Amino acid sequence: MAAGQAAGLGVGRMTARRAFPWLVIAGVLVAALSLRGPILSVTPVLREIARDFSLDGATASLLTTLPVLTFAAMTPFAALIVRRAGAELALMTCLAAVAAGTLIRALPGFGWMLVGMIVIGAGITIGNVVIPVIIGRDVPPRHVATVTAAYTAALNAGSLVTTLTTASIAQVTGWSLALLLWIALTVMGILLWALHLWRDRLPGVPWDERTVGETPLTTATVPVVVGGAPRGAFRQPVVWLLLATFGCQSAAYYGMSTWLPAILGDLIGADVAVAGALASLFQGVAIVGPFVVPVLARRLPLAVPAVLIAVCWLSFAGGMLLAPELFVLWIVLGGIAHSGGFVVIFTVMVGVSRSAAETATMSAVVQGGAYVAGAASAPLIGALHDATGAWSVPLSVVVALTVGFSVCLLSAVSRVRR
Repeated sequence: MAAGQAAGLGVGRMTARRAFPWLVIAGVLVAALSLRGPILSVTPVLREIARDFSLDGATASLLTTLPVLTFAAMTPFAALIVRRAGAELALMTCLAAVAAGTLIRALPGFGWMLVGMIVIGAGITIGNVVIPVIIGRDVPPRHVATVTAAYTAALNAGSLVTTLTTASIAQVTGWSLALLLWIALTVMGILLWALHLWRDRLPGVPWDERTVGETPLTTATVPVVVGGAPRGAFRQPVVWLLLATFGCQSAAYYGMSTWLPAILGDLIGADVAVAGALASLFQGVAIVGPFVVPVLARRLPLAVPAVLIAVCWLSFAGGMLLAPELFVLWIVLGGIAHSGGFVVIFTVMVGVSRSAAETATMSAVVQGGAYVAGAASAPLIGALHDATGAWSVPLSVVVALTVGFSVCLLSAVSRVRR
């Protein structure tokens, strides 16, 4: 009995020591800073890039469009890379690709900028796939929701920092060097993740810090579903409602993220640096957005946070169209809307799926289609502005997208109740 109790206490101590993998999560959160910022860093200086290369609005917006298209095209291959390489090496590959793409983007010529953005998009796609896997695998269940929210907040923090300061740095160094300097965030992630890999392979590291159950952390098979999708998922109307919902949100988000600095510059007369700083609110407020939905959903029906997110999206788009002088209010609501909307959509997805495989199938269908819609929005908005010389028509398109988002989301939420 004493031996059994001692063994039990030993297991308890090992469980306590591995209760929260601080170094792993620190590496994940620092890596997350590079999974949105490199794309959105170009938006504060997009007009300067267009001017220097003599581009129209639709062509210039390819800098944010191509990475989003890469998300859609690369997701199946990213999942395969994660399976074959393992989670740790896959995340290192992600960061290395983002760093390489940042260097390529700094080469002279708009063509190299596009190539660099595609490479960045490919790296980010791997990160999009592998980080949730690492969180679900390494984080104790009671902490998964908190760490996931922190990960989402880190994504938006990276976007905030880059959109807030790129224009100001560019006024001193020029936009090309300003974009290159953000490689520092990626290098930080590489160094921290390399420290984790080195530490994890030390012979002196206790078993309980290198494994969960009987599966080594560095060689675990990653549970990513690439094929063998349950056909029943495609026959559920809620899947197509979620696809339309996320497609409308992605189109509104990427379109406004790309052109918001230019919109603010034209509508309120802000210079490039000020417009970029103001537009960063759209990313900055999104840091708190992921925490709003879970807090409300714990005590209220899911329809309540869904309605709140829909109202925020409609207020953001309609307010920017009808009362742009109150832009701070509308941008704050928009920041809550796009990050909270992501949480609601995937909460619905989990709520209606009948198995992990079906959830993976839904996620692939919904995200793949949504990224295509998101990629199309920035060129469309840029072309409409070039054609009309004003922002009324482009903003009207965003209003229509938020209406579609609201109708489809609330219809999908009603099916969770059923």
